[in-house]
Amino acid sequence: MQRVLNIPLLVILMGIGALAMFVPFLHAMALRDWMSARSFFYSGLVFFFLATLIGIATYNGRARNLARSHLMALPICFLCLPLMLAVPFDEAVRDTSYLNSYFEMVSSLTTTGATLFDDPARLAPSVHLWRALVGWLGGLFVWITAIAILAPMNLGGFEVLATDGLGGGTRFGQDSVRRTDPRERLMRYSLQLLPIYTALTGVLLLLLLIAGEDPFVALCHAMSTLATSGISPVGGLSGAQAGVPGEMFIFAFFIFAISRQSFAPDQRGEGWRRLARDSEFLMALLCVALLPAFLFLRHWIGAYDVDDQQNVAAALNALWGSIFSVLSFLTTTGFVSADWAEARDWSGLQTPGLILLGLALTGGGVATTAGGVKLLRVYALYKHGVREMEKLIHPHSVGGAGARARRIRRQGAYVAWVFFMLFALSIALVMTALSLTGLPFEDVTILSVAALATTGPLAEVAGEQVIRFAELGTAGKLIISAAMVLGRLEALAIIALLNPEFWRQ
Repeated sequence: MQRVLNIPLLVILMGIGALAMFVPFLHAMALRDWMSARSFFYSGLVFFFLATLIGIATYNGRARNLARSHLMALPICFLCLPLMLAVPFDEAVRDTSYLNSYFEMVSSLTTTGATLFDDPARLAPSVHLWRALVGWLGGLFVWITAIAILAPMNLGGFEVLATDGLGGGTRFGQDSVRRTDPRERLMRYSLQLLPIYTALTGVLLLLLLIAGEDPFVALCHAMSTLATSGISPVGGLSGAQAGVPGEMFIFAFFIFAISRQSFAPDQRGEGWRRLARDSEFLMALLCVALLPAFLFLRHWIGAYDVDDQQNVAAALNALWGSIFSVLSFLTTTGFVSADWAEARDWSGLQTPGLILLGLALTGGGVATTAGGVKLLRVYALYKHGVREMEKLIHPHSVGGAGARARRIRRQGAYVAWVFFMLFALSIALVMTALSLTGLPFEDVTILSVAALATTGPLAEVAGEQVIRFAELGTAGKLIISAAMVLGRLEALAIIALLNPEFWRQ
């Protein structure tokens, strides 16, 4: 196992991706789908052989700065690895282009869940399994790299809690190279988090089976829930058989995309004991309590007197549809409750999906598979705003709550605001690029947020009409693919690579 550390990270990921191709191969063999089986078997064999040769050629080729090389490997992985993962997809789905296959794999690997195939019946079951498996592996990769690579550099949301100023994380990353080999951190956290990630997926799979779900659909939905990819072989939860019990089980597992305290104790060993007081968890509870209540109570505020909405069953369905969908999009999973249509009609709003758009922008927890701005950054901005309002009333007051709270209100809020501005500029840049392809403003806005927040299903529910990724041209698909990678990596990680101090030894 120690010898694996001497191989470049990208080559290791190539080998893992090639081995993963044998899973849909075995599934296709069981279904006697010989076309899909051959596509995945030959692709897995060729790419694993290629990864082995590259691994031998690059063995012991230690980089001068491992932290920098691993950070550089992240954008390369999300951009280049789908080139390999798209080959069996393209071979198995004969009536599509390689660009479409690449788009699907970028969407799956970044856990975005955007798809060009609106009709699930167009893809073979083994191809659906491949999409869900790539999304699941992408979520695991995000889990591990967030703690093993981004955390020591004060990136990915950890900069809000860091004692260094803006950019101090890159200097910290260089110091950590001298103290701890980043490759050992990757191996240690991989061995620690992989059993947890797999076990949670297995538990949710078992619960969905108990709820009456089809085994294949249950497996795909379990993997998509833990990875927050929202990938479904039946077009979403509306096509599932588990019903409300299945949605309740999925709802419970959204907690692992809200706070890292739920699955990986931090360096102070807080874990589950601090979950009830965790700021990200409390903010998520606030969203889940207030927004569904607003959608539910607006029925009477707006004086909607439709007879079929006055019974208790319709009210409960509408309330549950709102609660589930709010948390689903807050975690950037994108699963829509089967009762969301009931909730939309109950609220009387023409486009309640815009609320889901804002939730996806907010995002989930730091060091989770969720995308978006992240709850911790929003919390830092909130605390800074509250403190500034207090100073308007009492200009000479002194803020309390300890050194950590003061750091979040000051340096943390400053860095969070910088990231928020970068995120807003990213949205403006993607919108400008998509506008040049001839798309209308509303579609451009929704598609940009969906890509940067890694929440592909937003295109189906955020606007008045369903927006289809398949209708995009070649330029539009490439722009969305780049935006998904940018949203998954976050702008601060890209800027860290451009920092001159990060390149000096």
